[in-house]
Amino acid sequence: MTELLAPSPLPEGNFSGLAAFAQRVRDALACAAREGWSHMVWSDANFLDWPLREKAVVESLNAWAGSGRRLVLLAHRFDEVQRHHVRFVQWRNTWDHVVDCRVCKQHDVSEFPSALWSPHWVMRRLDLEHSTGISGTEPQRRVLLKEELDECRRQSSPGFPSTILGL
Repeated sequence: MTELLAPSPLPEGNFSGLAAFAQRVRDALACAAREGWSHMVWSDANFLDWPLREKAVVESLNAWAGSGRRLVLLAHRFDEVQRHHVRFVQWRNTWDHVVDCRVCKQHDVSEFPSALWSPHWVMRRLDLEHSTGISGTEPQRRVLLKEELDECRRQSSPGFPSTILGL
């Protein structure tokens, strides 16, 4: 008789370095697909350090996307995403109806929140230069981050259209 193992919980606590940050993003997206998270908010000045060019990340997003799903991206600018994350850009074009990309200019690039929020788990980089931060499921941490990201969204404008129409 084979026992099914329960999925491992997402990491909690401090992390340090780009590799640890990228792995937490991968783990979160795999968990979102597995558990059917209804929505997520990603925030970063330019998403350059995020593993969005990886096949496994896009596969997790494909498994996650569907009816009733919502992904909000908040960025200072999206040009790095378009240049460096081709797989993600293709995925975003296919799933435009579940993705809302917003440009937020009220934060300086060095102070822009780098975070992944979900109703279940959050992750935030506190020191961008060293890519250190914290993640967890604590309700207070989730509420405070959501409030900050909601304020950023309120002061944002649409950005990174899935298609560019010319005249």
